[in-house]
Amino acid sequence: MLFKSLEFKNIVGQKVKVLEIPVLEEDSRYYFMIQVRLQTFITALYRDKMASKTYSFKDYLKRVLKWPDYEQIFKTAALKNNA
Repeated sequence: MLFKSLEFKNIVGQKVKVLEIPVLEEDSRYYFMIQVRLQTFITALYRDKMASKTYSFKDYLKRVLKWPDYEQIFKTAALKNNA
């Protein structure tokens, strides 16, 4: 799975970095949900004056999503013969 990161300045001018944002295809059933959650997360970070410098979007999704949805988004293919 591919991940992207995002860096921006919050309302106070501090740099905030969001890591581990999953890249999904537009026809994926989770694409819209990830976009809405990301926008909500970034809005909350933008307005937070006491924000830390780095956040993991993957950890945020682990807290707010139902576990079956989280597993479907971040599932990894099983490797054959340890390859």
